Amino acid sequence: MKAMILAAGRGERMRPLTDHTPKPLLVAGGKPLIVWHLEKLAAAGFRDIVINHAHLGGQIEATLGDGAAWGLRIAYSPEPPGALETAGGIAQALPLLGDAPFLVVNGDIWCDIDFGRFLPSTAGFRCGPAHLVMVANPAHHVGGDFSLDGDRVVYANAEQTLTYAGIGVFSPSFFAGVEKGAVMKLRPLLDAAIAAGTLSGERFAGRWVDVGTPQRLAELDQELRTA
Repeated sequence: MKAMILAAGRGERMRPLTDHTPKPLLVAGGKPLIVWHLEKLAAAGFRDIVINHAHLGGQIEATLGDGAAWGLRIAYSPEPPGALETAGGIAQALPLLGDAPFLVVNGDIWCDIDFGRFLPSTAGFRCGPAHLVMVANPAHHVGGDFSLDGDRVVYANAEQTLTYAGIGVFSPSFFAGVEKGAVMKLRPLLDAAIAAGTLSGERFAGRWVDVGTPQRLAELDQELRTA
């Protein structure tokens, strides 16, 4: 199973830190955010990683190289200035991802989830068209994104909403309708899957941080350094 780390965003809310450094290379706990992902993916048994990039993408390639430092093989999917959004970026990278379901992780989160639970060899996990990891709503997103009805993702209801964690498993067919090179968000595809009743999901109760602002980066850095 391959994994893709989304690393093409400009990081506007992180400015001025991202004026000269791509967001996934910002440091927390002594390591770039993306290196935490690479270490956890390698420890979980992943070997092939695809990383998309746009803003200052050359720095990402120069820092991570071919992935050998972590026992990984990294392939890169460059995007034009402004990037292609999530669905567009994944569709662009499909030739590198192959024909089997793959894991997708946002490059600007920190999470202690065990990525190994999504590997095909893990008993009890089977992926349909798409499977999302959900978390409790953070303070900056109290309204949440969706709700869960068992293991099925449904539109947000009044009883309990959850936030998409930026971690999911997708089949290549999920992006079949996205033209290569198109700029497209992920939400329209998720909405279509919810309407069809084919979007599955789960709640993760461990540590998760959306590292979207300099303040949250500083807080995570302090937490990791004192852990």
